[in-house]
Amino acid sequence: MEFIDIDNWARKEHFNFFHKSDYAQYNICANIDITSFLSLVKQKGLPFYYSMIHAATQTANEIINFRYRIREDRVVLHEKLTPSFTYLKDKEELFKLVTAELREDIREFARVADEKARAQTEYFPVKENAGRDDFVYITCIPWVSFTHISHTFHLNRNDSVPRLSWGKYFTLNDKILLPFSVQVNHALVDGVHVGKYYTRLQEYLDNFSL
Repeated sequence: MEFIDIDNWARKEHFNFFHKSDYAQYNICANIDITSFLSLVKQKGLPFYYSMIHAATQTANEIINFRYRIREDRVVLHEKLTPSFTYLKDKEELFKLVTAELREDIREFARVADEKARAQTEYFPVKENAGRDDFVYITCIPWVSFTHISHTFHLNRNDSVPRLSWGKYFTLNDKILLPFSVQVNHALVDGVHVGKYYTRLQEYLDNFSL
């Protein structure tokens, strides 16, 4: 982690402009093609949910703007991000918020993440994650092929953790599409960066191999 010298930062004007906003969050939703990715993870016996968490977080790590965070009036840059995701056990309606360190190997990550999710007894382990902001928040709404989604958060202009979400996948013109949402703080992330994220995520999914 490193602190950014805002006065000599190329993004200084954009940061100052949007950081003054009471509500600097914005959200973009788009369908991504998971045809090849879904087929392969099923063939290999990998859980689709954990596989998508891995793909989404790996991609976020590639976009530097997704790794910036605001701490009061300072900006920090994290070396890597950690997924903090919702977990809902079958036949239950109350989810847990689980944090699992990202592993390079997708199989290992899926195994460790699932073990932690099943073993965790608290719904919201606040103490475990106190003082950290190197997260990317992830959730899935597998019952709805949504076209838009919004998230709860405190009206705090320093809230700068990206929210990534996806819904129920569906078939269109022989392709399997997944509604995917990206919510970010405009003081740190512009539309061009969200566009790069979608492009790289699609490339990851199209070229995924095991």
